Amino acid sequence: MIVAIVVAVGAAIAVLAVAALRQRPETEQPVAIVSVPAPQAQSADCRILIDALPDRLGDYRRATPADPAPPGAAAWRASPDGEAIILRCGLDRPAEFVLGSPLQVVDEVSWFQVAEAGADEDPGAGTGRSTWFAVDRPVYVALTLPAGSGSTPIQEISRLIAKSLPAKAVDPAPVR
Repeated sequence: MIVAIVVAVGAAIAVLAVAALRQRPETEQPVAIVSVPAPQAQSADCRILIDALPDRLGDYRRATPADPAPPGAAAWRASPDGEAIILRCGLDRPAEFVLGSPLQVVDEVSWFQVAEAGADEDPGAGTGRSTWFAVDRPVYVALTLPAGSGSTPIQEISRLIAKSLPAKAVDPAPVR
């Protein structure tokens, strides 16, 4: 009887072990990052920032960008198929950033928010994503956040930018 119990328990353990080995972990799809003009993406300032980026931003983990990945870009995801946080370094000054544009200061970094297309006319038409540009550093850094990402990612990136890149005077375009 004891032998039968040992064999039954051993068989159950073997079945569970085989089932566990056959389960595949969730595979992460690479993040497609749209290429945009970033003439300073390969500058020393962007390399310093990109090399210092953390593996985590709050609940978001660093994700692999899909090939071909644009230089000066990085991504984080909260889940393998979730929307990504995208950071781009070395971009041109945003066309909407003009004298008198409102700025938000987060941990010593001045950020300018670019309105999402369609959000001005119909606030319900947007995706909830927001893109913020750090505008007081030697290079422009854009951070695109998915809806519901909270303030932690921009706070952590702000602290990193403040440590990695020297501050400079804000230089908006003149109003036309």
